[in-house]
Amino acid sequence: MSAAGTTRTSGQRLPGWLGQPTHRAWLDEHCRDLLAFGQLFPADGGGAAWLDEVGEPDPSHGVQTWITARMAHVYSLGHLLGVPGAGALADEALAGLWDAERGADGDAPLRDRANGGWFSKLDASGTPAEGKACYDHAFVVLASSTATAAGRAGAQELFREALAVYEERFWDEAAGMPVDTWDTSFSSLDDYRGINGAMHSVEASLAASDVLADVLGDDEGSARWRRRALTILAKVAAWSRDNGWRVPEHFDSSWSVQLEYNADKKADPFKPYGATIGHGLEWSRLLLHGDATARAAGEEPPAGLVDAAVALFARAVEDGWDVDGLPGFVYTTDWSGAPVVRDRMHWVPAEATAAAAALVLATGEQPYADQYALWWDHIADVVLDHEDGSWHHQLDERNRPSGTVWPGKADLYHAVGATLVPRLPLAPSQATAVRQGLLRG
Repeated sequence: MSAAGTTRTSGQRLPGWLGQPTHRAWLDEHCRDLLAFGQLFPADGGGAAWLDEVGEPDPSHGVQTWITARMAHVYSLGHLLGVPGAGALADEALAGLWDAERGADGDAPLRDRANGGWFSKLDASGTPAEGKACYDHAFVVLASSTATAAGRAGAQELFREALAVYEERFWDEAAGMPVDTWDTSFSSLDDYRGINGAMHSVEASLAASDVLADVLGDDEGSARWRRRALTILAKVAAWSRDNGWRVPEHFDSSWSVQLEYNADKKADPFKPYGATIGHGLEWSRLLLHGDATARAAGEEPPAGLVDAAVALFARAVEDGWDVDGLPGFVYTTDWSGAPVVRDRMHWVPAEATAAAAALVLATGEQPYADQYALWWDHIADVVLDHEDGSWHHQLDERNRPSGTVWPGKADLYHAVGATLVPRLPLAPSQATAVRQGLLRG
């Protein structure tokens, strides 16, 4: 399928399930079920615990910044959606990142008052882990922007601090990309550069841009964060095009591709070897959000973002879906497209449905609507846990629940996102769109 000449006309009915109010009602109900499943996440002292298979906190994983920020984000969205109790739960997560009463003088457990920024995690004994990561800080920007849109106490202060830390420590203006990992004191920068932190930086930057304009009236800041997101998107589109539309995941400090990185740790949860199918799908969707965001601001987006989204989606589906005899997306492939890790991670079909929905919104083409329905059927068949709730976070290659990479049901971020993307426009981003009443009911 080609994007050329297929842009959907505003007001045109969406094809397939995306045009059906009954399906949108199902997505709304499922979103609320997910938020109900996760409601036991609050950790003592603030932040979010890792959840087990039945939604109980698993203290062995400690309290992690990315989980905490994701739960702050989804429950702030829940508050914007009018889900009773969601705002108070968002505040429980935010308390791990920021002291709403004392602000910068407070002692939020995940915040490093001595050096700035946020620890990646506290272990089960409450000891901070070493190092500071772009991935975690991008999620703090996202969570604080969503909480600001939701009007949560202390959220604006947290948002401003998160933006300042990210700008100072993680954004490399010369490269037009974020750096990845510092030591705890921000005195030594690792040579590794990664696409995962960059990907979530795009999401966070688009969300921040919208909230800066819509809530804080800062059009200059909004344009700056929007420009960063578009710069990253253009670079990733070019790197992917030059690599057969398989997204290069790992780079050195000069942003030279390192295709064999982690060849000895193929199933790493954050830096796996090879092409990550879910990232191809997620980048496809983000490219469409970026294109739409630029146009909504009256700007010309970087050339070719929609065509790149189409190509990334097609490659990920060809390489990853139903390639080994049973329905499902494999986790990773090598650079020829052959499966490497055949297990299925829940976030991949979540991103597949979201990307297909975004392509329907962008193009109006029926085949994307057909794939969207196919993958929701797959999710309902084997990924949803109809007994204990939420989604199985990992299945083996035979579609049986597994926990070798992702034990338990850590958080709700991808699953909740999959219920919202099909009901929202491509721009603005989720929290701002819900706040502005743009959710299709």
